[in-house]
Amino acid sequence: MKICRFNHDRLGIVCGDEVADVTPALDAIPALHWPVAPGDVLIRHWSLIAPRIAALLPAAPRFALAGLSLLSPITNPSKIIGIARNRRNLASEKIDLGEGSANQRQDGDPIQMFIKAPSAIAGPSDGFTPRFEDRRTDPEAELTIIIGKPGTQISEADAFQHIFGYCIGLDMTLRGKESPSSRKSIDTYAVLGPWIVTGDEVSNPDALDMHFTLNGKLVQQANTRDLAFGIAQIVAHASRFYTLHPGDAIMVGTPVGFEPVKPGDIMRAEFSQIGAMDVRVHDYA
Repeated sequence: MKICRFNHDRLGIVCGDEVADVTPALDAIPALHWPVAPGDVLIRHWSLIAPRIAALLPAAPRFALAGLSLLSPITNPSKIIGIARNRRNLASEKIDLGEGSANQRQDGDPIQMFIKAPSAIAGPSDGFTPRFEDRRTDPEAELTIIIGKPGTQISEADAFQHIFGYCIGLDMTLRGKESPSSRKSIDTYAVLGPWIVTGDEVSNPDALDMHFTLNGKLVQQANTRDLAFGIAQIVAHASRFYTLHPGDAIMVGTPVGFEPVKPGDIMRAEFSQIGAMDVRVHDYA
């Protein structure tokens, strides 16, 4: 199932080139009382929402996908986790991204993580708004895990039981001396979309083709099998440090291939079995 949030916070199910509006299914969410449990409310209460969707779907109003405004499919994760330099053969890379671009992880080192603020989330139709006109900003296209079942100290063997689904993420990165969590947490610097594909529809997330283009020029092309750490490893490792809550997003890392963006650019990220999203770069904030 492909689950999207569109237009003015409508809930949709993507059916080919159409979206079925199943927003009334949200009525199944229980009334919220303070304090609210951590995590995205939609994902946390999915077991209540899914049967309502199944009942509504046959007669649900349908709209052409091409004419809709697609928003981030999650809204309130407790955290967004990034995985730094998650690719093999780092020693062979000859990349100069300017001041502050170096990262500590090298070949053979363990997984390294950073946190992106949930306030950085944007959807494809929101676009990306860069800041700091005098500094370089690079897009990094990444498969993104959406957690469904809460847990901590999760084993690799149990990791997939905690995954709700997957979407595409653009880990927008301002280059500079600040920590990654600072440079990557600016508003709109975590673009998520175009929808969530539930885990049952992704046969092997460790073998997905991807490519990223900027204004039609190919910048990144790889397969998730090229990552140094696989999906189960990443979930298990993250859960050793943090309790993972429903709706938490983990951006799993990006292949080599970097090119800075400027206002007016169009970014396109595509993953097999997930889909594709186009994101416009707006003028500087």
